This record gives sequence, structure tokens and C-alpha cells, in this order.
Amino acid sequence: MTFKACRLALAIALLGAAAPALAHNPMCQCEPIAGEQIKCTGGFSDGSGAPGVTLDVVGYNEEILVPGKLGEDSSLTFKRPEGEFYVLFDAGPGHVVEIDYADIGEP
Repeated sequence: MTFKACRLALAIALLGAAAPALAHNPMCQCEPIAGEQIKCTGGFSDGSGAPGVTLDVVGYNEEILVPGKLGEDSSLTFKRPEGEFYVLFDAGPGHVVEIDYADIGEP
């Protein structure tokens, strides 16, 4: 195989590997709701939901405060923890979103 053919084959392989990753990036949104609750909804940029995906609430000391998984509607509602925390949406390698408590706001 010539150098030019090798470069072309490599470019095609890289594009093929990158295309699925670009097709559905993880997305997660959390908002305060009544009763000191927070509702988080997760999914992917291709419009697909994420039922069953892990969504944990983690303290700044890395302690899991609220372990969870998204429900059939791709959401999880939980009581707002005291202090500093972040929400970790983890759909696997390369599909992780972190949301800091300061970005969620108050009800």
C-alpha cells in the first residue's frame, strides 16, 4: 500500500470512529422545584433519552450523597443536599456530564 493510500485509509477510519461520538453527546439539565427538590433530566443530543443511566449526587469530598439512576422518563428528582455538591450524569466513557450545585440555583 502506498503512503497516500495509507493516509486515506487512516482518515476514513478516524472519521468513522469519530462520527458515532459526535452523533449523540450526553446532555443533562437540573432545575430546582418546589419543596427543596431538584429535578434532573438526561439524554443525548440525537434526541434519545437515557433511562437507567447513572445519575449520582456527589459531595465535594467525593462521597456519594444520593445514588441514583434515571427513570423511564429519563429524569430523577431528589431532595437538595446541604452544602456543596455536584450532579454526575455517567453514561459511560466519554459520556459524562457534571453539573455544579451553583449552576442549579435556588427555587
